[in-house]
Amino acid sequence: MPVRKTRSDCRVGSFEKSRGLPPGTIRNQGGRDTRSDKKIGTIRKGK
Repeated sequence: MPVRKTRSDCRVGSFEKSRGLPPGTIRNQGGRDTRSDKKIGTIRKGK
């Protein structure tokens, strides 16, 4: 079954937790890990 696109108002911490990813998996463009309270929509706009 395919996975739905993640909502833009979802937070990074809850996304990593729901997908079973270790904390710090999602990174900023500079290579540092993203804050867990940052929204997925904000990350999409930054690219």
